[in-house]
Amino acid sequence: MNIGPYRIDPPLVLAPMAGVTDKPFRLLCKRLGAGYAVSEMTTADPRLWKTRKSQWRMDHAGEPEPIGVQIAGADPAVLAEAARFNVEHGAQIIDINMGCPAKKVCNVWAGSALLQDEALVGRICRAVVQAVEVPVTLKIRIGWNRDNKNGLAIARIAEDSGVAALAVHGRTRDQQYSGEAEYDTIAAIKQALSIPVLANGDIVGPEKAAEVLRQTGADALMIGRGAQGRPWIFREIAHYLATGEQLPEPSAAEVGALLLGHLDALYAFYGEQHGVRIARKHLGWYAKERPQNAAFRQVVNRAENAAEQRQLTAEYFEHLIAGAGYSEDRRAA
Repeated sequence: MNIGPYRIDPPLVLAPMAGVTDKPFRLLCKRLGAGYAVSEMTTADPRLWKTRKSQWRMDHAGEPEPIGVQIAGADPAVLAEAARFNVEHGAQIIDINMGCPAKKVCNVWAGSALLQDEALVGRICRAVVQAVEVPVTLKIRIGWNRDNKNGLAIARIAEDSGVAALAVHGRTRDQQYSGEAEYDTIAAIKQALSIPVLANGDIVGPEKAAEVLRQTGADALMIGRGAQGRPWIFREIAHYLATGEQLPEPSAAEVGALLLGHLDALYAFYGEQHGVRIARKHLGWYAKERPQNAAFRQVVNRAENAAEQRQLTAEYFEHLIAGAGYSEDRRAA
């Protein structure tokens, strides 16, 4: 799949997720098989561009091309300026967020709230496309609610406005992340458009990925929550789609090594204090469904510095590798 001049190979994309798809995680997912990774959502409000959080989100030094940045807002002129600003700071693809269901985003008429105003969608898409010379993409949901599934209408507006590719999450805004994603609307959008369409929602493994591709005919898959704690999902899916065979699950030793490397990257990127705090959610995702994970999380979340957090993590995986038990009482002793 191509987005403008950029070849996305394999056609597996890390979805933008606020607080998750930071630079360390994007680099890790790209190394483990993602063909493209979009930054976490950045605000279009220029008053916030100089904050520490925004500076972290705008750091793309050393990232493999293409560098995609997602912007969020509701004012066409402000979004156009945000697109120009991010391109000046390294963005090679601009993605517009019309998919986020969070109340704090929708309450300011951004994210998926925009799906309620098709005329505004058109004005935003045209303004951003005209503002920059790089490809502009759009991420949407299939509609606002069950009675207003206007994803196809929004998709046509986007294509007519010059959007280069469209990612569609198979839920409405009011569903948030509950229930199951549906793919019929994505299939209808794919059939109606000539630009690339990416299917998103509930892609948690290789067989599901193949099923979604069959159901939608999409040009690519966008994976979000399925990559949390499993960044190797991209190589698993790519291998399965190419060969029809499942890769073996990574060993506890390999997962432990990947996680320790991820922790080191977080400490280096954010500094120790913020790196330790941000690492906690990733530690929970990596340990999920592994033996004694609850005890491990109870202990590791109390770590106050990088050395302690890293040591506890290494010891947990050493116990898994050895097949030994791991208890909160023992680690607290």
